[in-house]
Amino acid sequence: MYLIRGQSNIELFREKHPKDSFIATIGNFDGLHLGHKEILKNMLSIAKRKKIKRMVIFTEPHAKEFFAEEISSVEAPPRISPWRDKYLSLKKSGVDVAFFLKFNSNLKRMTPEIFADEILGNLQIRSLMIGDDFKFGKDRKGDFNFLVNWGKNKGVDVLKTETFEINDKRVSSTRIREALINNDFDEAKTLLDRPYTFSGKVVHGNQLGRTIDVPTANLWLPKTNLPIKGVYGVKIQLENRKFLGIANMGLRPTIGGTMPVLEVHIFNFSEDIYGQRIQVEFCFKVRDEKKFSGLDQLKEQIKKDISYTLNTFDSNL
Repeated sequence: MYLIRGQSNIELFREKHPKDSFIATIGNFDGLHLGHKEILKNMLSIAKRKKIKRMVIFTEPHAKEFFAEEISSVEAPPRISPWRDKYLSLKKSGVDVAFFLKFNSNLKRMTPEIFADEILGNLQIRSLMIGDDFKFGKDRKGDFNFLVNWGKNKGVDVLKTETFEINDKRVSSTRIREALINNDFDEAKTLLDRPYTFSGKVVHGNQLGRTIDVPTANLWLPKTNLPIKGVYGVKIQLENRKFLGIANMGLRPTIGGTMPVLEVHIFNFSEDIYGQRIQVEFCFKVRDEKKFSGLDQLKEQIKKDISYTLNTFDSNL
């Protein structure tokens, strides 16, 4: 899969793909769930018929994340997965080109006309598939009807994505976030078509876990929180090896933490894995995060959490 990193690299893309034409779609694609996969499947059908390729356009950060940084009263939705996981999922799905478009002040101020002509118009798009509720451009003045009219003038077919439902409800990233917030990992798994996981690089923490005999791997997190908070039973994948463990996603109030951290304790494991990537699958919630009177009380609670987690895994194997 070819990755276009920003508008400045469109010309290089055109040089490398001078004869290719595309069917494209635009969206956040957070989690790459079954609804997204249905869009990709429909695009594939059209691509085969027209003998063209598939392109997915997505912004980083998400627009709502950008506005949340600008306006303190606006809260960004938590990420289901980081952009790297999105990229890998798109690649695995057989998408030919992914366009990583940086959402910044310039893109925010860009009119629908300029966005359509200078970005979409330079991507060799023959068909464009979007939702009829899609909004873009300055003050969100661009919409489906605008693109339909633009497409007629440019020879681009603009097609509406069909709603994909499970149990009479639309499959969406919002619905998945709600399932995860409510600890319904079975529902999330159904909508994602896979277990809910988060992958990240192991970074250095304050190494407090070692002092209470519970060493942890700290994972880098995106600026927005994950849609989970508390202590969880988890499965960990490190390269081709799999382990069981327990994870805490939160602020760590007992030690006065202020920034969200994902800490993972891997059972029966003592290797140095700083700088390596691990994948964490969240299986069930153990408890909410809480503030303890001190480290001794925290240590006792962690022992109970580990015992509960091991027993729960044993009963479900």
